[in-house]
Amino acid sequence: MPRAPTQLRETPALTPWPGRRIESRGGSDVASLRPYRLASLVTGLLAGCLEHPVKKVTYDKTQVDDETVNVQINKDVDILFVIDNSGSMADEQATLSKNFEAFIGVLERDDVDANYRIGITTTDSGNPLCKSAQTTPEGGKLVLSSCLDRMALGDFTFNMDDYGYACSDYCKLDDAALTDRIKPTETQYSEGEAAPRRWIERIEGRTNLPDDVSTVEAFQCFGPQGVSGCGMESHLESMYLALAQAGREDSPTNYGFLRDQAILSVVFITDELDCSYNPEFGEIFTTDKTFWSNPDDPQATSAVCFNAGVKCDGDGPTYANCQSANYGIDGSVGVPDDQAVLRPLSKYVNFLQKLEDDKKMKQPDQEVLVALIAGVPPGYETRDADIVYQDSDDPEFQDLFGIGAGCTLPNAMDPDKPQTAVPPVREREFAEAFQVGEDRNLFSICQDDYSEALREIAKKLEEQIKPACMTKCVKDIDPSTPVVDPSCVLTEINVAEDSRQDIPLCDEVDGEWVAPPARRSASPS
Repeated sequence: MPRAPTQLRETPALTPWPGRRIESRGGSDVASLRPYRLASLVTGLLAGCLEHPVKKVTYDKTQVDDETVNVQINKDVDILFVIDNSGSMADEQATLSKNFEAFIGVLERDDVDANYRIGITTTDSGNPLCKSAQTTPEGGKLVLSSCLDRMALGDFTFNMDDYGYACSDYCKLDDAALTDRIKPTETQYSEGEAAPRRWIERIEGRTNLPDDVSTVEAFQCFGPQGVSGCGMESHLESMYLALAQAGREDSPTNYGFLRDQAILSVVFITDELDCSYNPEFGEIFTTDKTFWSNPDDPQATSAVCFNAGVKCDGDGPTYANCQSANYGIDGSVGVPDDQAVLRPLSKYVNFLQKLEDDKKMKQPDQEVLVALIAGVPPGYETRDADIVYQDSDDPEFQDLFGIGAGCTLPNAMDPDKPQTAVPPVREREFAEAFQVGEDRNLFSICQDDYSEALREIAKKLEEQIKPACMTKCVKDIDPSTPVVDPSCVLTEINVAEDSRQDIPLCDEVDGEWVAPPARRSASPS
């Protein structure tokens, strides 16, 4: 059947993608499509590229057909680090700084080349037991300042002891050399306006850091959060506030951090339990001693966080299992969510699940990732070890935390004071709710080297990054000729790195488009 002539036209760009463009070419013409973000849609006149039907030229009318083709690619990654800044975290923060290169090395590898944003907040979202004037809770706000400057503010002092080594062992840049030189960047909400942001960013090989500073060097100064934060850590509430503020225009620190199409990962670094409490029942930390291990104590201890949010099976001292539970103000267990003295776990699972569901609307197989470096034994991630929930033989430890240690690291400098961490319960269940496959994404904090843990966390992100392929190709790049002139060449051009790479056609596997084996195998496991 005769067809009216068609013409290739460029449709308006969706969201600018700095430094890169997609280009289709064939015959004597080159059709350049405007920049798009990763996982965006390249739009033009497209169809199967192996058909060459004869077409009759008719010049008295013109028909313009638009068909959308999904270019399967997403290298955008948003990573939120929630770092415990309570008094026992100096060694752990120093180890994180020492080994951070293992994490960023995966994301910056040539065959991964992730477009990442890294935001940092603390576990301190306030508590009735902690005077806000002393602990200055972040409440989920992103922090981007050199720990060298924060040392002078007392952030690395706890019980009159100085723990500045957690910063100064690896950080060599103060705010004048680092924070004050952060380059302005855009967000999806800024309408082209660039400004300094409260996160580390690397897009198409270019960072928002000073030219003479690497991401590792920057994180070694931004990452250590000190030891003056509240000891009633609110890991989950801090995460919630950080991500919620990312979409709020009235947040000067977080707004625009999240990108709609980006892979999202949350990483907790902690040695204690989650104590995200309901402010309506704040008296459980002050005057109401229902959940105190010892009512004769002069003040509440972290045991309240365990006793008010965890239920264990068995009579002890060793328990078959421990899981999160809703407790009422009178100590009754199994109360409705709105009557629980600690925020119900469902609040945080549902919130993050909604973010994941929204992302799946753009890319159906995208997963939100949650990782912990916490109080589990070494080998937990490989199932060579499991958490043992048991009461402590040390009455003082039991009084402080309500449960025995989940892991222990010998202290060569002081053998009588080993490094210990409390087994996570609420945080563990939260991470398990977003577990991908059979692999655990929980690693022990009781180690003197986090390189392997950080590398594995980054590899989980790498698995989510999709190599580029095109589902169809541009047809009829020259409507003036009597036959269809297809272009089956789509090229990814990285302007920043002055490189170009042809995007192959996708394979269809079980009803889904995937990159061909040669493209997938280019990324090592």
